[in-house]
Amino acid sequence: MTEVDSQRRGRAGVITLNRPELLNALTFSMVRAIHAALTAHAADALVEVIVIRSSTPKAFCAGGDMRIIAELSRAGRFAEAEAEFREEYALNLAIAACPKPYVALLDGIAMGGGLGLSVHGRHRVVTEHALLAMPETALGFIPDVGASYFFNQMPLDLGMWLALTGARLEAAGALASGLATQMTRHDRLPSLLAALQDARAGSIEEVLRSYAEPLDTSAAAEALRRQSAGFDAETLAAAYEAWRAQAAEQSIAAHSPASVAWTFELLRAARGLSLAQALELELAAAKRAIRHPDFLEGVRAVLIDKDHRPRWHEAFDPVPV
Repeated sequence: MTEVDSQRRGRAGVITLNRPELLNALTFSMVRAIHAALTAHAADALVEVIVIRSSTPKAFCAGGDMRIIAELSRAGRFAEAEAEFREEYALNLAIAACPKPYVALLDGIAMGGGLGLSVHGRHRVVTEHALLAMPETALGFIPDVGASYFFNQMPLDLGMWLALTGARLEAAGALASGLATQMTRHDRLPSLLAALQDARAGSIEEVLRSYAEPLDTSAAAEALRRQSAGFDAETLAAAYEAWRAQAAEQSIAAHSPASVAWTFELLRAARGLSLAQALELELAAAKRAIRHPDFLEGVRAVLIDKDHRPRWHEAFDPVPV
């Protein structure tokens, strides 16, 4: 099986991510292959539903392979990196505009670009092993792949909190936030996929409901409300004070100061915009981020050396730059 396998199985067009050794971190060729597969399944009259999944239970997709972008940045090949961002964002738009039911099976880690492959689709099925996040500010980057759009579909404080802190959500939190649409146990995914392969487009909702597990999200919703309180602030300084006033699991101050400021500005600027407009803002922000020293340092600390001790370019000052 290649890194992206695409097959028609019964009435389902099934796209399988298969780079398990790196948790399906997306390469440029994978983005192109997924887009090509999506286009082909959308045009195939025999396909009633499109399903995207992973070959490994460890991860749906851990995001874009930022080490590749870092190599381009280090070499000063910024135009190539920017072209790749455009291709990935075009895929995000294509998923949002998909004319057929699009079902993402999120088993294990789904972060960064993994959310871009799923959240814009109609159905996002998480398992009890799912872990969702946009952790880009820890990498010296910004939440992209349409995050400035889908975070703004949430209450303002919750979307901003998730964007700035990179907080991780398990299944209940994913459902409570709206990132997921249902939970199905890991061991039932094969039978769900088989049922989708036999289903007509008009019965997809019914099939999915029949595999949805009851999950009480009230405690997760209350935790999210409490942790994100105050993050709808008008200034980053006020949002930082809101963080200091409560015990958030991840400190804004531990992340790139520049990235935190850019992210705050980005989400505020994207309020009320369409997905396409938000992605244009994200592209401009990404161009700035990959030219900043914090990006290379964040990738080094988190993805290469993995010492998680980044030496940011500037000390944290909660005032937008």
